[in-house]
Amino acid sequence: MANETLDFALLAWREDGTWQVSRLPDDALTDIGIVLDALRAQQVDGGALAMMAIDDSFFIAIRQVGERMQMVLSDVLMALEYEIAAEVLELLDIESPEEDDADEPAGDLNIFTDFGIDALDLQMICDDDELFPDEQLESLARQIGFGNEFTEIVENL
Repeated sequence: MANETLDFALLAWREDGTWQVSRLPDDALTDIGIVLDALRAQQVDGGALAMMAIDDSFFIAIRQVGERMQMVLSDVLMALEYEIAAEVLELLDIESPEEDDADEPAGDLNIFTDFGIDALDLQMICDDDELFPDEQLESLARQIGFGNEFTEIVENL
């Protein structure tokens, strides 16, 4: 597995109709359980959302609403190099990719449909090779409604 660095891991949730965004601990990268526990602990106004940008290579988005959990890995091939990506595929019950597989997203691409981002929109963001993972997540955060809060936290890392 590659030497993993965490660009950032954020948690976003709505409280009294306003988006709140906070940073997750750095060890969230090596322990997906930390992210899942943080999501479960933040069950207000429609659940919570975790966004992780990893090593300028890919992102993971996880959303927990009640008992329902949705996840997206922006590039399935990252599971060959990164333990955390392999864990996401395992949680999604998706087989590990082969080296010659396409670099496509994996998981529930309808994760943000209720925010106006359908599966095709999310696929296009994941496929945009011009954007780094943090820029892809910033685009999603803006469309969902917490772009300013997202930018403020990322700029202060």
